[in-house]
Formats: sequence, C-alpha cells, structure tokens
Amino acid sequence: MINRRELFRNSLIAAGAVAAFSNIDCAPQQQSGSQVSSFELDELTIAQLSRFTSRSLTEKYLARIDALNRKGPELRAVLEVNPDALAIADLLDQERQSKGPRGPLHGIPVLIKDNIDTADRMTTTAGSLALEGSTPEQDSGVAQRLRAAGAVILGKTNLSEWANFRSTHSSSGWSGRGGQTKNPYALDRNPSGSSSGTGAAVAANLCAAGVGSETDGSIVSPSALNGIVGIKPTLGVIPGNGIIPIAHSQDTAGPMARTVTDAAILLGALSGGTDYTRFLDAKGLRGARLGVARKFFGYNRDVDKLMENCIAEMKRQGAVIVDPADLPSYNKYNDAEFDVLLYEFKADLNKYLAGLKSNVRARTLKDIIDFNEFNARREMPYFGQEIMIMAEAKGPLTDQAYLDALAKSKQGARAEGIDAVVKQFKVDAIIAPSGGPAWLTDLVTGDHDAGGSSTPAAVAGYPNISVPAGYSRGLPVGLSFFGPANSEGPLIKFAYAFEQATKFRAAPKFLPSAPLA
Repeated sequence: MINRRELFRNSLIAAGAVAAFSNIDCAPQQQSGSQVSSFELDELTIAQLSRFTSRSLTEKYLARIDALNRKGPELRAVLEVNPDALAIADLLDQERQSKGPRGPLHGIPVLIKDNIDTADRMTTTAGSLALEGSTPEQDSGVAQRLRAAGAVILGKTNLSEWANFRSTHSSSGWSGRGGQTKNPYALDRNPSGSSSGTGAAVAANLCAAGVGSETDGSIVSPSALNGIVGIKPTLGVIPGNGIIPIAHSQDTAGPMARTVTDAAILLGALSGGTDYTRFLDAKGLRGARLGVARKFFGYNRDVDKLMENCIAEMKRQGAVIVDPADLPSYNKYNDAEFDVLLYEFKADLNKYLAGLKSNVRARTLKDIIDFNEFNARREMPYFGQEIMIMAEAKGPLTDQAYLDALAKSKQGARAEGIDAVVKQFKVDAIIAPSGGPAWLTDLVTGDHDAGGSSTPAAVAGYPNISVPAGYSRGLPVGLSFFGPANSEGPLIKFAYAFEQATKFRAAPKFLPSAPLA
C-alpha cells in the first residue's frame, strides 16, 4: 500500500454478482478462530442500536473491549476507555426521556483515535510515552461536535505512533503505549496505519463507529484492510483544531464505520450538521461516469481480479465506466509531498506542544527525539525515528524549498491530477483499489508495500471513500471512490449503491492466520 510510510520510502529512493466473484473469496472462510463469544450487538447499525438505552450500549461495548482488547485475541486496538462513559450515557438517557434525541448519534458509543484532544480524564498522546499523562485543557473540534451530537466518547484507540511519522521502517499499528494492534480477520496480519486501532475496533464491533485521521492513507487504508467503510473528507469539512498534527495542508479527521450509512451519519455530525444521508440511493450508480485509475493496479493478482469484478458489477448497476482514466501526474510529486510533510510536521507539532499544559515533559520536536533516545528500550525496540530527525533538520515555513514543494505537490494532485481527469474524461469520480490485502506484521523489517491509491486525494485535500470490495484468502480488500473538492455527496451515493449491490461486509473470525489453501 502507498501509505505514508511507504510514500516516504519511495521518496527517499527517488531522491537518491456472486458468480462473477467465484475465483476469489467473497467472504472470510469458515475456520476455527480465537475463542470469542457471540456478541449481542454484532454488526448492528446506528439505527438498530438506537433501540437500546445508552447505558446498556455503553456497558456492552465496555465488556466487549475488556474481553477482546487485552484478553482473548488481544487486539490492542484501544489504549484507554473513558472513565466517565457510563455517567455520560446516563445523562443522555435522561435527556432522551425528557427532551427527545438530539439526532441519530444520541447515546451512541464512539471510539476516537488517540491523537484527538478531549478535555476530560482521558489522555491524548499519539501513542507516545513522551506525552503520557497529557490531558488537554480544551476539546478538539471533533470532540466538541461529537458531544454536541449526543455521542458517548467511549475511549481512545491505538495508532501507529505519531500517526506513522517517526520511522521509515515502522510497523503500522505499533505504539510505545499500546504495542502492536492486530487485524481481527487474521491476528498475525497488519491492520494498516495510522488509524489502525480505530479500524480494528470498528471491524471487531468494539464500538458503534469510530473516528480516525488521515494525512495520506491513514483512514482509507486501515478501513480497507479491516473490512469497513472509511471517509477521508475534503480538507476543512471537519475542524482540525486539537488534533496532534503532521501537516496542516493535508491532515483531516474522518469517520470509520461498518456501513456507508453509519459513516454518512458520523460525517454529518463531524461536519457540524450536514445531512449526508440524503445521498444514500441504492440506484445511485445509474448513469454515473466513473474513471478507472489503472496505474494503481498490478500490486496483487487477487486484488486486480476483485477490481475487475467490481467494475463489471458497477456496469450492471448502470454506471458508465471510462477505462482507463489515469492521472497524468501519477507518481510525479511524491518527493515534494514528503518535503512538505517534513516542514509542516516540525512547525505544526512545535506549535501544538507549546500549547499543552506546563507539566508535559515534551515542548518541541527536539524534546520528543531526545526522549526517544533516552527511553530507547521502551520507545525504539523495533524501529527508530529517522523521519523525525529529518523533520527537525528543516527550516521555517518561509523557506523557498518548502514553498516550491507545496506548490508542486498541490499542482500535481489538483490541476494536473484529479481535476485534469475529471475535466478530460467528464467523470463524476475516479475508482481504484484502496490497497491490501493485509501483510504479515513484521517488527524486524517493518511494513510491506501492498499497493494503494490514497495519495492524489490526500495531497489535493479532496474526498476519498473506501468501501469493502471482497476478500482474498479471507482478508478484506477495499475499493476507493475519489473525486474533486466537496464531492462527498456523490461519492457517498456511488459507494452506497455499490455496497447495497454487493454487501461484502462480513464480521471477522479472529483467525490466528489467513487461510492460504
């Protein structure tokens, strides 16, 4: 996959219908998995969960986390639970009785990534021991909007430490605080990063839905590899304040859920009230012009076969397929993107750290680097901090090198990329494999490239949706729909119609490994 870590490695190198799917698994094979008890809330949607009291939902999900996170399959998807979750649930139940629900998320338990600030008794650490005990004084915009919608913030999820911007040889889903997150479909496989904990938790039914964040691939990739729906919205649709940053020109939070409907509901709350459910149309592919970005194919034979079958199904649903519809700037600005991220990481992280409470030990990126060196046994047992060191060496955002790299990457992703394809081929959206299937977690050499198509939309700041597209040897594969700025509505319509036509989502079996026969 071309997630952030693989992008960085490439940049460094550059600088120096059922029958139609018969050849590949359409659902995880039935094999004996870990001893995981049946769960009353398994695969229930937000609408179905609204029949329960918030207290009951919160108790059940907390018990599920207790049973699967550090016990049983030991998913390590959740770093901490909210000690006030049950009290919040009780208040929301009382409010429902006295005033009625605020909306569809009223009383619904949601997990959020541990780089999203909450002004409560939970910490926000980006998975790093350097920020252990950090309790921000203000809610992030994401937390504010979740609370306003009546959601119960159930806890914080594990992640690739510092959102996977630490080492060129990292293992996605590993953090100093939480250890290695596992993929619930095959426990020896990787959940992808950096929103790995959110992806695994949502897939394993540890919550109703979750919030991740993305700079390049960190929502859509873990969504694809964990068999769920992920929406990376247009930059600015969701407020970015109070999120431990990588780069302000690309960072955004986004919803991760088991269905397109639930993802649309959560996106509506995070955006401040836009009703994205009005785009849920089971016939939404009729007449849609979809361009196939062929240059993102070729990483995996099974994935390519699944994509061909997906394209055939979309044609059956009435879509007009323009094939190929490749981005002319493909792979021409990775080096520029990486430079932008290095510059912005140093500037943005220093600003974030400076605003924390005085008892936090790290106030600058240099402090983080020094802390990791001093605590190398706990913080760097498997991989180092090469990217952080490169970022620390960068100058201010007034450097001409930064300004040139920013202009090059935006031009390449927008005018010479997505916008060019939309204009030339008159397409409504572009489709490509999200990436995957999941690779074996490797703490010796780090992640393994599994393909992916996240970079154009990530750099452009444009929306991208990944939806389940089938299975390869029991491992989920995702299909991405991406398009121009503020095209979330049409993308949701296409993704929903595809989901309803195929209904690939199947709950994980917590197998010890993927069935290879």
